Amino acid sequence: MPAPFGHKNRVLRAGPPASGNFRMARDLALNVSVGIIAAVTICVAASQASDVFAPLALASFIIALVWPLQSWLRARMPALLALAITMTVTVAVCIAFASLVVWGFGRVGVSLIADSARYQALYERAIDWLDDRGVSVAGLWSEHFNVGWLVQWAGQITGRINTTLSFWLIALLYVILGLMEVDDLRRRAKTFLRPETSRILLQGSAATAVKLRKYMEVRTLMSLATGVLVGAFAWLAGLPFALEWGVIAFALNYIPFIGPFVATLFPTLLAMTQFATWEAVVGVFVCLNIIQFVVGSYIEPRVSGAMLAMSPTVVLLAVFLWTYLWGLFGAFIGVPIVIAIVTFCAYHPSSRWIADLLGGPMEKEALVNSWVEPPSSSRA
Repeated sequence: MPAPFGHKNRVLRAGPPASGNFRMARDLALNVSVGIIAAVTICVAASQASDVFAPLALASFIIALVWPLQSWLRARMPALLALAITMTVTVAVCIAFASLVVWGFGRVGVSLIADSARYQALYERAIDWLDDRGVSVAGLWSEHFNVGWLVQWAGQITGRINTTLSFWLIALLYVILGLMEVDDLRRRAKTFLRPETSRILLQGSAATAVKLRKYMEVRTLMSLATGVLVGAFAWLAGLPFALEWGVIAFALNYIPFIGPFVATLFPTLLAMTQFATWEAVVGVFVCLNIIQFVVGSYIEPRVSGAMLAMSPTVVLLAVFLWTYLWGLFGAFIGVPIVIAIVTFCAYHPSSRWIADLLGGPMEKEALVNSWVEPPSSSRA
């Protein structure tokens, strides 16, 4: 029996949507492949040209933090005087933070060196305990950790200090030039770029700066809380240098995951020479990790809110990826870089899925409510 005329029409009309779906899937697969290749290329370039891109990333981060101060001062005094005051404040904060870190680590380091005999005795007891159970590490230790290794390690530290000073000088030079050209770059973007591209660049940059300032505000508050709690616990537990441990915990908390772990490891090493039982040492380590966990995993997400919502897996990946690319500085700047990527992706329809995927369940709503400029402000 022949099919009705309407059925034939329905079959004919079903063809184009299937073809369109196939084309959309093919385009999506192509875009994802190109995106992965571009991301790998960018990572390789960032690693190979770290001397150029790492100071630039730090300078951009500092500019985002100090721009409100610079803008407020420029409205009340000449531009060069405002720039001089902003840079003086920036350098003073950096020097004060570095001096605090050096003081804390220096005091603790002197103590650890003074207790080297105790650590040697602990090492010998551990070696004997392992030898009794058929595990020999004495040969491995003498092969890799000898006087030559110590001299080489000291030389690497000296070279790293010199490199760090050069790194900061280059970054501060970028900051000076960047603060002088912010308004000029904004005018050029509006004049020479297409309206949609200009909107994404300007609104994305402003939103990224807001999020980075919020990130540093939350990170500073949580670092202060962590430092106070760690210092108080060290004082109650009878550990020497309670104030220094609080300062070290405060400084290292700016580096997600890695910093808090190191901040719990050093006091545990000191506890090994102060307490007679291993139970007390393990108790110190566990209590310090509980402090870090409560502050970092319970209090901080509630303080930062939806604006900084990101998957913990993404944060951990960012820390380790940028640590691999740029070393210790990469561990610090990795999360701000991901924040910038997520923010810019949210401002273009073709990349908004990346922001929804990486930014957490409330990311899109937070962006719409906080950063999309109303028509009146756009016309102004």
